Amino acid sequence: MSIYQVNKGVSRPIVFKGLKAQYIAYLAIGLVVLLIGFAVLYICGLSLWVILPLVLGIGSGLFYGVFKLSHRFGEHGLSKHFAKKNLPDFISLRSRKLFIHLKTKRNDLLRIAENQINSQKKNAGGAGHADQH
Repeated sequence: MSIYQVNKGVSRPIVFKGLKAQYIAYLAIGLVVLLIGFAVLYICGLSLWVILPLVLGIGSGLFYGVFKLSHRFGEHGLSKHFAKKNLPDFISLRSRKLFIHLKTKRNDLLRIAENQINSQKKNAGGAGHADQH
């Protein structure tokens, strides 16, 4: 028996108390902001009877919101959700030039690739003959 614990989740996301991946950081950042907000309000002289319910309410909302996002979107779902929102509904082109020139550009690229492959074959073939002499 080994005294060391084996990490069996190498390719799996970090999970802490049900929070997945980046949501742990979101919660931590939110709590730090709440702590700083509490300190600022307390230094400004606001009563604790006002500050505590305010901070507890915002903190509860933070926990609820972050856990809800974590369960709804998962590890990468939130970034995919925002990426999907940034996609255009449609693409409009006023000219056909792009599509007309695509075929010629593709043919040019294919010709260049064929030339490179042929030159590599010639170089490899020539080196083989030099070794035999």
